[in-house]
Order: sequence, then C-alpha cells, then structure tokens
Amino acid sequence: MNKSIKIYIAILVFIFILILIASPSRQKPIDWRSTYSVNDKIPFGLYVFDKEINSILKNTKIEKVEAVTPYEFLEPKYNIDTLVLDYRIKGTFINISEINNIDDQSIKEIFYFVSHGNSAFLSMKEFPKYLIDSLKIELKNDFQYADSTAAWMANNEVSSKKYFLKESLETYFSKIDTANTTVLGYQGNNKNTKHVNFIKVPHVNGYFYLHTQPVAFTNFNLLKKNNYQYTENVLSYISKGDVFWYTKNENNESISNSPLRYILSQPPLEWALYLSLVGLLIFIVFNAKRKQRIVPILKPLPNLTLDFTKTIGNLYYQEGDHDNIIDKKIIYFLERIRNEYLIDTTKLDDDFIKKLHHKSGKEENDIRELVFLINEHRKSYHGSLEEDLIRINNAIEKILY
Repeated sequence: MNKSIKIYIAILVFIFILILIASPSRQKPIDWRSTYSVNDKIPFGLYVFDKEINSILKNTKIEKVEAVTPYEFLEPKYNIDTLVLDYRIKGTFINISEINNIDDQSIKEIFYFVSHGNSAFLSMKEFPKYLIDSLKIELKNDFQYADSTAAWMANNEVSSKKYFLKESLETYFSKIDTANTTVLGYQGNNKNTKHVNFIKVPHVNGYFYLHTQPVAFTNFNLLKKNNYQYTENVLSYISKGDVFWYTKNENNESISNSPLRYILSQPPLEWALYLSLVGLLIFIVFNAKRKQRIVPILKPLPNLTLDFTKTIGNLYYQEGDHDNIIDKKIIYFLERIRNEYLIDTTKLDDDFIKKLHHKSGKEENDIRELVFLINEHRKSYHGSLEEDLIRINNAIEKILY
C-alpha cells in the first residue's frame, strides 16, 4: 500500500469520526409545515383523514380527483342532451386545503355543479374571490396567541361539546348574507369570543358548505383526544350521495420536487450522501496527477462507397451518357432532401421551393433555378449536352453543400 492510499484512508476515517461526533443520536425534528397532503404523516398532513374517511362517511362512495382540475373532472360529466341538461353524477364536491388551490374556471364549474342539485364542501382559510363575491361573504384573519382555538357546532342536537384545535391563525366569517345563510358552527379563543366558522349557503338547487378550520382534518387534531368527533359532526351535514374529493396539488409549493428530497429528509441518508461526495472529492484530488497513457492515433477507414461512386461516375462520363448521369444526380438530390428535411418531392412546385428554402436556409433563387433545370430536363425529349450536366451539377452543389 503506497503512501497516498494511506493518507486517503486516514482522511476518510477522520471525517467519519467527525460526523459521528457532530451528529449524536437525537430525535428527528418535527415538521410543522401545513402541507394538507394525503401522503404526509406530519402533524398538518391528511394521512389519517385519508385512511379514516370511509369510516366517517359510511355507506358513501368516495372518488378522489387527483390528476385533473375540478373543471376537467366535472365538465365531461355534464350531459348536453337537450332532454337532460344535467350532470351524470350526483353528490358532494369537497376540498380541504389551507389556501385556495382552485382556479377561476374550476370554481365557476363548481357553481354550475351545485346549481343542479348537488353540494360543495370547502374547508380552507382562503376562499376563491369569485365564491366570496358571489355568495356575499367576507373573511377575517386574527393571529391566535393561545395554544388552541375552541370550535363547536351551532346546533346542540348535533353536539354541545367544545373541541380545541391547534391553530395559530384564526380565520372566520366577518360578514354573511343573513337572509340566505345558515350558521352551522362557531369558534373562539380564551377571551370567550364567538365567531362564525361554518356556514351553509344555498345556490339555485344546491348548497355550499364553507368551513374555515381545515386543521380539524389534519393528523395532529384527529389524533388528539376526541377531536375526531368534531370532524364527524362537520361532515355530518354532507348530503347523501357520492363524494368527489379534490386532492390535487395541495400546497404543492411547499414540497420540493427534487429527486433527492427523500434522501435529504432522512439524516442517515443525508450524511451518507455528504460522506460519499467528500470521499469522491478526495479521491479526485489524490488521483489528479496520474497521467493517462498515450492514446494511439487511428487513421480513419477509407470511404470505399465514395471511391466506388467516383469510379461509376467516371465510367458514365467517359461513355458520354449525360442523360443517365443527370437522372442519377437528380435521384440522389431528391433522396437527400427527403431524408434530411422530410419534404415530399413528388411535385417540384412553389410549395416545395418555399419549404426547402425555410428548412435548408439556402437562397430561394438558387432553389428556384435548380427546380427549373430539373423540370426542363424531365420535359426534354432530346439528349442532354455536357453543358446541361455541368449546370445541373453546379446548381445541386449550391443546395447540398
């Protein structure tokens, strides 16, 4: 073992010992991001709700809308038959997200869906502007300094209990259309305040259920004491029928799309990656002085096809068969055009000239002259002269080379 290899191994061992000292065994820090993703088991993910929704909404068919927007999902379901003019599906469209993740076109389609006797349940802190304006409601946000926010149902027959949800930003309805809106729930902090956080708003033949506490559906709150009961109470207002749950792009901006996301999220894998990179760097430094042996110069193989072509060309030229040579040059030229530029050479007209001009970048006049010579040759009934062969050959070379 030479000296450089010993130094290399010693440095790697030293770095490994430093890593062990710098990262003592400790618990992984809690990720408090509000992703509202059905795949996240962190406190503010929806993994638990995703697993338990079938037991909460019993005897209900639940369909996830993942790969498309609400508009792309609902619009094809509308039956445009003049005798029907209704959706082929019936039920409730639900969306649970911290921020508004529904585009304007989709929210308008949801309005149309609700107007045909269906319903929509939206639990979020930031509702689409079109919905707020159309339903004549206003929202207000207050920072919550208490450990939790109390939430309860307006109808004591549903539940008279207060449930305490972990929340830092208290969002509630500050203005509603009292003539048409039904209050279904309230929330408040330790100051005994009372704000509306759950309402029912009619729209044509259907209803909107709007809720401002999406944290009630997160892993943290569903697993805390009996808070799952509050979630059940809220969802008990959903009408009978199928449920279409929109889960696409929930807070996607907070999730990295890097292929190394999982590796960097796991400390052991992260340190293994860094150690590998450092080891690779040291290996490159210690081996940078090694010289590569001389690479022999290999002469390129002779182009026998080209030699054969020249021999055949000379044979035709010596025989004075100019027509045959011109025909083969034209065939070769058109074959090159088809293979390189993918242009149809059946008709050599103005359309062909323009296409070849745009794709090859050659002068249009040169192309037009060559097309003229080819067409004249094809129309000619008398034998071609050597001058004709030279003109066509020069014209072809201007385009190909």
